[in-house]
This record gives sequence, C-alpha cells and structure tokens, in this order.
Amino acid sequence: MLVDAAGRAVRGERPRLEDLVLTPANVLRATEQLAQLRGAAMKMGQLISMDAGDMLPPELAAIMARLRADAEPMPRRQLQGVLDAAWGKGWEKCFEFFDHRPIAAASIGQVHRGLTTDGRLLAIKVQYPGVARSIDSDVDNVSTLLRLSGLVPKHLDIAPLLSEAKRQLHEEADYEREASCMERFGVLLEGEADYLVPDVHRDFSGPSVLAMTFVDSVPIETLESASQETRDRAARLLIDLSLRELFSFQLMQTDPNLANYRYEPSSGRIVLLDFGATRAFSPELAEQCRRLGAAGLSSDWPAARTALTDIGLIDASVAQRHQDKVMAMVETVMQPLQRTQIFDFGDRAIVDTMREQSIAFADERDGWRLPPVDTLFLQRKYGGTYLLAARLRAHVDVKAIFARYF
Repeated sequence: MLVDAAGRAVRGERPRLEDLVLTPANVLRATEQLAQLRGAAMKMGQLISMDAGDMLPPELAAIMARLRADAEPMPRRQLQGVLDAAWGKGWEKCFEFFDHRPIAAASIGQVHRGLTTDGRLLAIKVQYPGVARSIDSDVDNVSTLLRLSGLVPKHLDIAPLLSEAKRQLHEEADYEREASCMERFGVLLEGEADYLVPDVHRDFSGPSVLAMTFVDSVPIETLESASQETRDRAARLLIDLSLRELFSFQLMQTDPNLANYRYEPSSGRIVLLDFGATRAFSPELAEQCRRLGAAGLSSDWPAARTALTDIGLIDASVAQRHQDKVMAMVETVMQPLQRTQIFDFGDRAIVDTMREQSIAFADERDGWRLPPVDTLFLQRKYGGTYLLAARLRAHVDVKAIFARYF
C-alpha cells in the first residue's frame, strides 16, 4: 500500500485514502501487519479508533477497531527470554503455576496470570521486546502514512504533537514509572467504595514487567447488557472520577480506552488499570477549565467561547471570523450541562449535530491549529469518557455532577 502511495507521491499525485486502505484485501493486510508491528504504530491506531471512530470511513474504522481489541501474542520462547532477563533463570520455582497463555494482549505488552508460592494471585504485564527502541521510528512511520493519505493539511505543523507522542509512549513503556503512578492513584483512592486500583507487587516488577494483584472482573463493555441502573452508575462514577482527576488531584490517567476499565461484579467497583498515560496538569489549566464549566452551567456563551480560546480548543482568529458557527458549537457541546434533570447519553443527536457543525469548518484549513498538548490530552480523556457513557446508553444527571466542582 505504502509503496504504491509513495509512487503516486513521486509523480506529484496525492494518494487517495481508499487506495491506501479501503479495499477488502488492504483492510485485512493492514490489520494483520499493524497487529504484528505492535508498539507505537499499533498504539496510535488504537487511539484513532477510540477518539475518531464515528468520523472514519467504515473500512478504516474496522482496521482500527480490531487493533483496539487484538494483538499478536509473543511466542512462548520469546516470552521465556523476557522473563528470564527480568527475574533470572529458574524463576518458575517462585510460582505454583504460571499461565504462558496471555489473558490479554495489546499494543505494548501482554498480560499473564500466575500464583506465587506464597499465595499471591497476580496479573503480570510483560512488555514486548524492542518496543521502547522502535517508538521513534514507528511514530515517524505513522506520520508518513497520515501525510500521504491527505488526512493532515500540508500547512499544519504536527512536529510538536509527534514529539509529544514519542515522549508519552516512552513513558508508557517505562513500567517502573507506571508502577509509581499506579501506587499514587491507589493512595488517592484508598478506602473508596466505588473504585479499585490493584496493588503493585514490586518484587516481581521492573522496567519491562509489571505485577499487580489479579482482580476477578469483567470488561466494562459487558455492562451494555446490564440493568439501566447499573449502566447509569458506572457512567456516573467514570464522569465524576475524570473531574476529580483534573480539579482535585491534578493528576489524570489520560487514556480512556475501554480496556483500561473493568467491573468487579461482586462489589460493583470500577477497576482501574493501565496508568502508563498518567499526566499531571497545572493549577492554571485546571482553573481555565473550571471557568469553562462554570460558563456552561450558567449558559454564559460569550464566557464559554473565551474560555475555549484560552484553553486552546478554538483558535481565536477562527472564533472571530465565525462567531455564529462557534457559538452554535459551544451551545451544542454544553447541552449536557443545560439539562435540569437527566441527560441521555444514548441519544446520538449531539454527536450528529457536532459532526454537521464541524463540516462548516472543513474548508477553513488555513485556520487549523493544533491545540496545546495538555489540552489535547484533556480532549482525549473527556471525549473518550463521553463515548464510553454513550456506549452504555447511560442516563446521568451531568449538571449535578459538574455543579460539585464549579
């Protein structure tokens, strides 16, 4: 696909997206190749699937959705080598049993279950060898694909975003850092009846292996078939936690991928996993977001527009040239805060309206600017949380939750 696209580029032709990925053969081939590549390319594919699934062509969405769910596991010999390097040869003597078949496999690592000789049932995340070394080149390759596809305007400078993507992915590949973030969240949420952060087991953890208490739980998306009350509560808890992370903790797990949340049926707790994308936010940004929320609660649209430009979600020059369109989008985005009672996340009207309103800016490519990196991470977190609540078809009093923070 890329060879053909490169040939077109050399001839001065812009490759069409459908020539790159939108044939049945290319869908299968691209998915299989990216699943084997793992690492940064696969991680970025997962993020595209989560953040923009409704905006992608169906064939491309199918590729990205499969990347979110599937990954090729390590061969047993390779797994043995990684664990020998991390724990030393003969580590098997420390376990009553160790399941060499992964119970989960994703972009950067896979998870195994094991019972230690002292009775600890663990979930053990093992990083794919070579992932950290390939991050920079993988991100550059994805950047090339985006440029060739025409999805990114030529004038748009994405270098800062790519640099940040590399930095974050290197952090996510540092399991010792993730262990520390996981422990910090465990302290912040200690004693909570609604959330559970598994304990880290340092004696079986290191740069490429992260061991935590195994929690008997189910994927959060299985709640789609649960009662309305259960779905509403899960969405309410996730929305509230996202606000606490910004306004109380100023520390946020910024990746709302479905795989990072599970549900413990025996207690009703939300199980929080994967803290590799944990990010600290400044008090100044939190205050700007607080002003935005307060403007939404009070229906002060000019103040909301100002807050959006201060945060960097809307470019000031675009907001000035298209005041009516921007104000209409602000009102749409703030609709959940306007409902005096319950907001139905299953109603797709807002998403559809936002898509239609966004089309109005499609020809304004000269006005496109990348928001600040911190703002992008917040957008990713709250956009993903909204989509999760929508998937659960939850009914939530959003205004009441937000009112506690503004």
